[in-house]
Amino acid sequence: MWILSAYLRSRLSRAQLESLLVERTLALQKLSQKLLKLQDEERRKIARDLHDVTGQTLAALKMAVAELQRRLEWNLNTASVLGDIDRLAEQALQEIRTTSHLLHPPLLDEIGFRAAAEWYVQGFAKRSGIAAKLDLTKEDERMPIEIETALFRILQESLTNVHRYSGSDEVSISFQREAELAVLEVEDRGCGIPEDLLNRLREGAPAGGVGLPGMHERMQELNGRLEIHSDASGTSLRAIVPLRVETDPGGDCGLLVASEAAHSSASEQA
Repeated sequence: MWILSAYLRSRLSRAQLESLLVERTLALQKLSQKLLKLQDEERRKIARDLHDVTGQTLAALKMAVAELQRRLEWNLNTASVLGDIDRLAEQALQEIRTTSHLLHPPLLDEIGFRAAAEWYVQGFAKRSGIAAKLDLTKEDERMPIEIETALFRILQESLTNVHRYSGSDEVSISFQREAELAVLEVEDRGCGIPEDLLNRLREGAPAGGVGLPGMHERMQELNGRLEIHSDASGTSLRAIVPLRVETDPGGDCGLLVASEAAHSSASEQA
């Protein structure tokens, strides 16, 4: 009887391990698919920006060069055209530099998240016309680069969502550090996230088009979590990351769409 019982326990354990292996394999496959999708979306965004902005500047520069050539052939005054060419060339250089910095700002590597966040938020306010209130911790100690990069990308995507979808004319950004936690919060005064989208988020369904899957994956890789509270008065998104990280892509950390009470409780803890 004892041998049979031990045999059954062994078979059950083996079956559980096989089931766990299948689950983890499927989770990794889904993660890989999401990462590829996010890469494609980022590439489309870069291509669109280069075409719509820098491409138009270079087209204007080409026309100015053609006009310069025409004036030289006819011995006409070229001073104004040369001025236009210089201005357009400088504009194209600035646009390329801005695109490069948005992809990966040098400040993030050289100084850290705080300086990069200040630079990005100031630029966002200027480009969008949205008033941005910034409250950053005075702590200058660097965090692991993986955490700084993840928080910076979440800040970028959150502000992009505020600009595209919220209709808010102001946004508040705060970043605080504790002994073992880093908390980034972005809060707007816009129209809020539609209820059907919130429901899909609660059910764990993909929420394409607003960047939330990418934020979720970044937090999951760092054993962190996202908390989202949204109603008719606006949306608040919080990224909470443990500073002592043991990465676990298959872990249970994930996206939490907080209720009013959960949001208040999390605020007290942070």
